[in-house]
Amino acid sequence: MLTSLSGRFLILAVIFVMIAEVMIFVPSIARFRVDYLTNRMERAQIAALALLGTDEMIDPEVEVELLENAGVLNVVLRRDALRQLVLSSDLPGPVAKTVDLRDADPLVLMRDAMLRFVATEPEVIRVIAEPARGGGMQIEAAIDTGGLHKAMIEYGINILWLSLVISVITSVFLFLAVRRLMVMPIKSLVRQMNRYAEAPEDGRRVIEPRSRVAELREAETTLQSLETQLTQSLRQKERLAQLGRAVAKISHDLRNILTTATLLGDRLEMVDDPTVKRVAPKIVNSLTRAVNLTEGTLAFGRAEEAPPALQYISAGEFLTEVCEAEQLSVPAEEVAITHQADPRLTLRADPEQLHRVVGNLIRNARQAIQATGRTGQISVSAAEDETGWTLHVADTGPGLPKRAQDNLFQAFQGSVRKGGTGLGLAIARELIQGHGGDIALQSTGPEGTVFCVHLPKGGVGDAFA
Repeated sequence: MLTSLSGRFLILAVIFVMIAEVMIFVPSIARFRVDYLTNRMERAQIAALALLGTDEMIDPEVEVELLENAGVLNVVLRRDALRQLVLSSDLPGPVAKTVDLRDADPLVLMRDAMLRFVATEPEVIRVIAEPARGGGMQIEAAIDTGGLHKAMIEYGINILWLSLVISVITSVFLFLAVRRLMVMPIKSLVRQMNRYAEAPEDGRRVIEPRSRVAELREAETTLQSLETQLTQSLRQKERLAQLGRAVAKISHDLRNILTTATLLGDRLEMVDDPTVKRVAPKIVNSLTRAVNLTEGTLAFGRAEEAPPALQYISAGEFLTEVCEAEQLSVPAEEVAITHQADPRLTLRADPEQLHRVVGNLIRNARQAIQATGRTGQISVSAAEDETGWTLHVADTGPGLPKRAQDNLFQAFQGSVRKGGTGLGLAIARELIQGHGGDIALQSTGPEGTVFCVHLPKGGVGDAFA
C-alpha cells in the first residue's frame, strides 16, 4: 500500500497536516499563556477591589483565600500615581522575570511561551497588566508558574490529540478522493493499455476518452490518437508484407522466365536476317532491363541485407574497376566516366556492396545525361579526413527535379526516369547505412548533380550530422 499512489498521498496528508498543526500550535500555546495570565490578573483585580471595599480591614485567612482563588502570590495596584500592595503572601523564591502584557511583541510572547512549555522547574514571575474596566492605572501580580506549566502541558496534549484526529480524518477523505478521482482512472487506463497491447491490430480495442478530469481526458485523447495511428500502421505494414511476399514470388518466377527469354534473344542476334539483326538488340535490352527490375525488387524485398564484410581496399583500383565496368554501357564520346583518387588511399568497406552503391549512382547519372540527348561527363573521386572516407559522384546532367528531391531514397517514389522504380537509391542507402555511413545529395541544378557517400572510420558514425 505504501508504494501505491493513494498510499503515498495518505502519508503525505498526515505529514502535511501535522506540519500545519505544529505551525498553528506555537501561536496557540502563546495565546493560551496570555489568556491564562490575563485571567489571573482579572481575578487578582477583583480580589484587590474586594479588599479595598472593606477599608483594608480583612481577616488574614480571608486574604489568603482571596490570593488562592485568584491564583497569585501578591497584588500591587497603582491608582492615582501611587503603587499600593493590596494583597501579599510569602513568595516561594525570588522573582525570575517580569512579563508585561501591555502591547507585548507577538514574537516575544511565542518565544516565552515555548520556553515556559519546555521548562520543568517552576519559577516566580512578575506580571504587569492594565486593570479591567478602569480599576486603576496598572496592576501587578506575582505568579507561581507551576500551575501555568501544568495547564500548558494539558493544553498541548489536547492539541496533539486534536491534530491526530484531524490528520486521520483529512487523510482518509484525501485517500478516498485521490483513489476515486485519480488512482482508479489511472488503473483503468493501464488496464486498457494492457488490453490493447494484447492485440494492437484490433481497432475495437482503441481507447475511448471518458474521464471527466481534464488532464486524464487529455491523456486518453492522446493515447487514442497514438493507438489509432499504431493500428493503422500495423495494418498497412501487414498488407505491405503480404504484398511484398507476393511480389517476391512473382518476381522470382518472372526472373527465371525473362532469363530464358534473354538467352533466346541472344541467339536471335546470330540470325542473318537484317530485320532480325535490327530488332534483336532492342529485344535483348528490354529483357535485360526487365531482369534488372525483378532482381532489384527481390533485393529490396528481402528482410535484411547481409552484414558488410569490411576489408581494406585500394581506392584507385576500386574506382578503376567500377568506372570501366560502367563505361562499357555507353561510348565515351557520349558520356565520359572518369575517376580520381590518391594511389596510396585505402578504403574500409565491403567491396561488393560498395560496387553496387557507386555503380548505381554512376548508372543514374549516365541515364540522366542520355535522356537530354547531349554529351556529358561523370567524375568519381575519393578523399579521406579525420572522420572517415568520402566518395563524390558528380555529373553534368540536367539536375534532379523537385519531386525527385522530395522523395529521394524512398523506394518506388524517387525515380526520375519513366518506367523506373526508385529502388536503386533506396537499396544503395541501406547498404551504406549498414557500414555506419550514409548517402547525401550535396548539390543539384542545371550545371549538374553531386552525390556524397560517407564511410566512417569507427564503424557506426555520425554521417552528415
